[in-house]
Amino acid sequence: MSRIGNSPITIPEGVEVKLDGNKITVKGPKGTLEKELHKNMSISIDNNVITVKRPDNEPANRSLHGLTRTLINNMIIGVKEEFKKELEINGVGYRAQKQGKKLILSLGYSHPVEMEEPEGITFDVPSQNQIIVRGIDKELVGQTAAVIRTKRPPEVYRGKGIKYSYEVIRRKEGKAGKK
Repeated sequence: MSRIGNSPITIPEGVEVKLDGNKITVKGPKGTLEKELHKNMSISIDNNVITVKRPDNEPANRSLHGLTRTLINNMIIGVKEEFKKELEINGVGYRAQKQGKKLILSLGYSHPVEMEEPEGITFDVPSQNQIIVRGIDKELVGQTAAVIRTKRPPEVYRGKGIKYSYEVIRRKEGKAGKK
């Protein structure tokens, strides 16, 4: 029994949800999201409450049940508020700056790394060593933050690189600590 899949989703004020077969459109103050959901899941809207049901207890349908409900809930949260991921840059000479819609990273390479803002994503650079990725699509925000992190992942000996703000880097000792 899926605890997540069985729990209903209440639609908050200011958010409009339209269902056309298995295509769901969520419109809110921050924007509009559309998604094609799996054909096996039956979605119904009654009195500002969305419920997701599965046809049977097959393993594939059981795993899709909770996923479908979570995807719909994330769409509603995204258009009502916004998702954000915070990244930190550690290292001497490592910095980030924003020029127009471009994020320019100096990460110790012989050239600056430039990244364009994808559609629906905005970059904020409050300080030289902090990047905030914002958007209404949770999947796109997470993917964009992961792509930025891959430009210089944190290394374990000195802790230099780009990491999530909540991430803790487990440090290694190095050669001198072996004795």
